[in-house]
Amino acid sequence: MNAPANYLPILIQAAVALGFVVFVLIVTHILGPYKKTKNKQDNFECGIEAKGNARIPFSVKYFMTAILFVLFDVEIIFFYPYAVNFKEMGQAGFFAVLMFVGFFMIGFLYVLKKGAFEWDD
Repeated sequence: MNAPANYLPILIQAAVALGFVVFVLIVTHILGPYKKTKNKQDNFECGIEAKGNARIPFSVKYFMTAILFVLFDVEIIFFYPYAVNFKEMGQAGFFAVLMFVGFFMIGFLYVLKKGAFEWDD
């Protein structure tokens, strides 16, 4: 059932995809323009003119909000397998999800107590 010949279509598809990427990279370097002007070398950020130094400090709360969003968003993904298989998991699965939600809530309360959601400076 798991003969090496069964993987041949996957290897062909991977080789075609890799070949296409290499081909496009080579062709763009050959056909692309070589003029380098100051305007082309400037950074482009959503149409906003670049001003000053890029090394200005940001508030730590900005990064905390971004990290917490990713953390809580990824944890929600773990609810999907339980929602699909909750009948087969039975009581053991239910208690595992309760434990997961408990850890989730403890982390949320810790972050709330530390003031990560308060933006008043």
